[in-house]
Amino acid sequence: MKAIRIHEFGGTDVLRLEEVDDPTPGAGEIVVAVRAAGVNPVDTYIRAGVYGDRPKPFTPGMDAAGVIEAVGANCLDFEPGDRVYVGSPITGAYAEKLLAKVENVYRLPGDVSFEQGAGIPVPYATAYRALFGKAMVKTGETVLVHGASGGVGIAAVQLALGTFSDAKNLTVIGTAGTDEGMKLVREQGVEHVLNHRSPDYLDRIGEITGGRGVDVILEMLANVNLDKDLDLLANFGRVVVIGSRGPVEINPRKMMSKDSTVTGMTLFNVPPSEIGSIHAQLYTGLMNEVLRPVVGKSFPLADAAKAHEAVLESGAYGKIVLIP
Repeated sequence: MKAIRIHEFGGTDVLRLEEVDDPTPGAGEIVVAVRAAGVNPVDTYIRAGVYGDRPKPFTPGMDAAGVIEAVGANCLDFEPGDRVYVGSPITGAYAEKLLAKVENVYRLPGDVSFEQGAGIPVPYATAYRALFGKAMVKTGETVLVHGASGGVGIAAVQLALGTFSDAKNLTVIGTAGTDEGMKLVREQGVEHVLNHRSPDYLDRIGEITGGRGVDVILEMLANVNLDKDLDLLANFGRVVVIGSRGPVEINPRKMMSKDSTVTGMTLFNVPPSEIGSIHAQLYTGLMNEVLRPVVGKSFPLADAAKAHEAVLESGAYGKIVLIP
């Protein structure tokens, strides 16, 4: 089968399309024929070596959707032919086939495309944990999704406007960097949509909240926005840092004066039991059509390098996927 392989950390040129052996399932393992693989910003950090060393060569990719080809022992809930999506596969998602632990394989509803399915594991689990596990959003609060037109951003606004916790009647403010992105965010049902490239967008947030500030900020680019986020918070507000591409200088007195909190998160630290609970909630949302991943761009597997460039471009629009 064909797969993208990384033999050394570096730029996009280290992503090589190669022939490798087909995977074989052991006990508790499943082989999936990949129909679409999701591309996340974190994939680019792993490729560059920012997330530490790992045995090489390896196939990157944490998200995929496809059809089960083979199952090992102790996989009684699945059989060949089942439509599924997969998070954190053993062998990597950028391939024609992958090997995954059974606990990381989830059923894909029939009316959700494979491309959409590849946009579920990292973006939706990240957004769910950020809102309900880290920020612990409460009824009536105001949530700012800073970068709402990307894969995680779209997931966050859909989750915030849905009924996935005891938190009800949330006011959602979403930002994007292009007219197209702003239109996409509005289509999700967000009333307050701002262009974060506009010089007055921070003032607009103050107007929307009546000067009170926002309770929760989901931050996709902390190295640019974090210090400004602290100005936007209401008393006891929380910022959840989901993404950052470098260091940032902040004034801690801004946190002190408002009793605010800045917390980071990564799915790498989430125990399997919590991940399973999150995906049970996501499945309900997918079945009820409350959650619908938006696919922005698709690339052939051979163009993984172009996909890595696209996922870091400004003006995010939905999920980027690879098609084997």
